[in-house]
Amino acid sequence: MVPPRKPRTTPSEIKASPVRLWAPWRSAYVASTRAPKDSGCIFCFDRLTARQKRQRLILHTNQHALVMLNRYPYTSAHLMVAPRRHVASPELLERDERAVIDELIIHCIKELRAAMRPSGFNVGANLGRSAGAGVADHMHWHVVPRWDGDSNYMTTISSVRVLSQSLEQCFDSLAPRFKAIDITLS
Repeated sequence: MVPPRKPRTTPSEIKASPVRLWAPWRSAYVASTRAPKDSGCIFCFDRLTARQKRQRLILHTNQHALVMLNRYPYTSAHLMVAPRRHVASPELLERDERAVIDELIIHCIKELRAAMRPSGFNVGANLGRSAGAGVADHMHWHVVPRWDGDSNYMTTISSVRVLSQSLEQCFDSLAPRFKAIDITLS
């Protein structure tokens, strides 16, 4: 006796098995978005020791601006350049502040090119929460090195970013490049 034939399965009947992609560093970010925002601004601080700068991932600071690694980066060596003054938008900056920030952005690109050899960069600012700013009331620019193929299926399908270097390793490789910045305004 021949067993009865099973009917063909249609695509709508196929159940996909869940795929688990682990990105444990994201838990700190998720927790920080739920935490009360009374902890202060990440860009605002007085004097810091070298150890405190390393803990906060601050590569450079001067009277007008600072450069720091993004703790929740899109790619390895994702930098942020922010004014020292707590302002939400670039039109609130003084001319000297804008000039120093422009020079720092150029310095970031130059040093990232030398240290990381990216194929390109994304440079920009998200002004306001609705524009995607994580810190909406203290404006800052992102300098994001990009490599051919760095946006693979992980980001598209799972909203997961794969970073090839720890923040500590990245800080240690970039910190010497930011020690001797000399910006003189004429």
